[in-house]
Amino acid sequence: MLTQRSRYALRSMLFLATAPAGAPPTPMTRIAAEANVPRKFLELILADLRDAGLLHSYRGKMGGYVLSRPAQLISLGEVIRVIEGPLALVPCVSRTAYRPCKDCKSEAECAIRLAMMRVRDETARILDGTSLADATAEKVAAAAA
Repeated sequence: MLTQRSRYALRSMLFLATAPAGAPPTPMTRIAAEANVPRKFLELILADLRDAGLLHSYRGKMGGYVLSRPAQLISLGEVIRVIEGPLALVPCVSRTAYRPCKDCKSEAECAIRLAMMRVRDETARILDGTSLADATAEKVAAAAA
């Protein structure tokens, strides 16, 4: 399950993805209000996303946040990995944080590992294949229906 922190990060990034190209930075207070995210959590989340290179931040009266790349070039998977870490449900199938399971007799024969590899692969395929632009387009289409 996604943590509340990941849901906040996704809502914030999806809101920023709706800003027109070349728009001025969006203030944190507006992101918090529009994405329905408590400001104290949002500040930390936006800092993590900025540090990961997904956002640019600007200081001052006209400061705020903008996506560092076009919305079609940022995937939901990237956002979730920044906040949660690896997508794998068990460490023995993680591509970025592999660790053997302590109680496993044989990784090659472990039915749980084989199933979790498929889950990881399909989850990554869907999340990495869905950009912020895709997700906002789907939201608009659903609202219009």
